[in-house]
Amino acid sequence: MTFQWLKRWMPRSLYGRAALILLVPVVTIQLVVSVGFIQRHYEGVTAQMARTMVLQLAFVETELAQAADPPAKAAQLGAAFDLSIVRPAPAPPVDDGRVFYDLSGPTLQAALAEGVPGLRMTAFDGMRRVTVWIDGPSGAMAVSFDRRRVSASNPHQLLVLMVVLGALMTLIAYLYLRNQLRPITRLAAAAAEYGRGRQVAYQPSGATEVRAAGTAFLDMRQRIERQAQTRTLMLSGVSHDLRTPLTRLRLGLSLLDDPEAAGMIGDVDEMSRMVDSFLDFARADAQAETGDPMEPADAVALIAGVVARAGRGVTAATPEGDVVLVPLRPMAIRRAVENLVSNACRHGRRVEVGLAFTDRALRISVEDDGPGIPPDRRDEAMRPFVRLDPARGQDQGSGVGLGLAIVADIARAHGGVLRLGQSDRLGGLRADLVLPR
Repeated sequence: MTFQWLKRWMPRSLYGRAALILLVPVVTIQLVVSVGFIQRHYEGVTAQMARTMVLQLAFVETELAQAADPPAKAAQLGAAFDLSIVRPAPAPPVDDGRVFYDLSGPTLQAALAEGVPGLRMTAFDGMRRVTVWIDGPSGAMAVSFDRRRVSASNPHQLLVLMVVLGALMTLIAYLYLRNQLRPITRLAAAAAEYGRGRQVAYQPSGATEVRAAGTAFLDMRQRIERQAQTRTLMLSGVSHDLRTPLTRLRLGLSLLDDPEAAGMIGDVDEMSRMVDSFLDFARADAQAETGDPMEPADAVALIAGVVARAGRGVTAATPEGDVVLVPLRPMAIRRAVENLVSNACRHGRRVEVGLAFTDRALRISVEDDGPGIPPDRRDEAMRPFVRLDPARGQDQGSGVGLGLAIVADIARAHGGVLRLGQSDRLGGLRADLVLPR
């Protein structure tokens, strides 16, 4: 697109863009009015007043040329017209003395040069007085007069009025627009917190469209909560209905004096573990309703407890120092790390669990020395019920392809992400659980 390069310079926030929408028209109008009206009006008034001065100077020259006593006549005319007339005139200066911010100076010089015959030079004493050197019929003379007689007085008043009123109206518009934008930012904050698994109090407010969006968000949140509660209740019933016959079946098999009963008991135990995996996966996004609220927790102690229960071959590398509390759901994060550690222990002999803090995130890493997962299949490995080929060994044992899916679901419930990569130290799989702080 032609204006794609402008995106780098545009403000990112809604407040910044709103301020830009307010300021650009105000500044543009002020510039157009200043250049198109004020300057032309200022120059026109200056030229008209300069022509009046031209008539006075012509009258002075005529009277001096006809006077019997020119010095006395010059004093009389100077007092009558408030002019300072010097005869004979001293040498004019080299520089006209005009300052750079004197916008009407060139207009005044042009008007005097056009109307006064014999004008040698027009010089300025700042913005206070003007002196002209004239070679007339009565001889050379220098005439000095007040600058206010040939320039529009107080031209800055309109500029000051425009700037003050523009700033005042911009402030009023900003306050009004901020009240209109605040409901949008509150809705965005509530949606972001809900995406991280946290519920904050939210009441729709603002314009009709914003209220409609807020009401739709609340309806959506309530539907999701009802679905989660319904699924939790359903899973509780399924858990009870499945565990009871499985327990009864295992008890009956244990009473049989048959060599084949041992293998059947193993199958029943595997079915129980599969049911537990299904229930864990289904409950992963309903932790708020299952007694595991978001709370500040010591991540270092949590990781140390998981590593201590994991047994041999699992080591931890956690930072030392003061206790850092991170808002999370301890039960869910403990289950996620346990799944990563058990998955790593299943496919490798050495497992390292690391923990790192940044200003905005907490990263829990689990590395092993197993065969790893090819880069093109890492996204597939985090999908539910996916078991990779025997190179990773996920079709061995009692795995049902839900371990990484449960971890990814828990990470999303915290507003984080699960990333799979290659371990630089051990050569196997590296799983990073990144959670916002």
